[in-house]
Amino acid sequence: MTEQSPAPLSKLFWAFTRIGLLGFGGGPAMIPLVRDEVVTRHRWMDDDAFADVLAIANTLPGPIATKMPGYIGYRIGGIAGCVIAVAAVIVPMVLAMILLLGLFSRYRDVTWIRGMSYAVIPVVMVMMGQLTLDFWNKSRVSLGPWTSLAMGAGAGVLIYLLGLHPGWIIGALLLTAMLAPEPRRKEVSK
Repeated sequence: MTEQSPAPLSKLFWAFTRIGLLGFGGGPAMIPLVRDEVVTRHRWMDDDAFADVLAIANTLPGPIATKMPGYIGYRIGGIAGCVIAVAAVIVPMVLAMILLLGLFSRYRDVTWIRGMSYAVIPVVMVMMGQLTLDFWNKSRVSLGPWTSLAMGAGAGVLIYLLGLHPGWIIGALLLTAMLAPEPRRKEVSK
């Protein structure tokens, strides 16, 4: 992983507060928002480090909406950064959920309220599509397009057809990468 630039805890707080407030659709829908704040906006880590955090977070139990902020906050600001990032995601989300679900349940039969809940779905779909495209480009460059397609197809079969949890697949790939010997470089003969 690369070295991140130092961040004041207040910036960390506001970055993850925005994520908590705008993360419609749950944890997976928050991933593009986390990436935008951490990689693009603040440059606290690069795409490679973010991909590592995402892979490891997917292998661990629990919601990704707290695992990623927890680790990223710890990496940026130590224990205080971890606590601030997790709290900044959870507290606004819980307060907004209580308020909005209370309003939604009270006015659920109003046509524009029902339409508003349906309108969020395409926005989340576009955000997930952008994240998929970003990871495809990274994978294509590092592994090659055919290897990336084969691994994606294999993971798809294991997850969707055989019902294997994605964490097992990611864990197996991480273990394979750790145990596999690096290919020897050919020595140039003089």
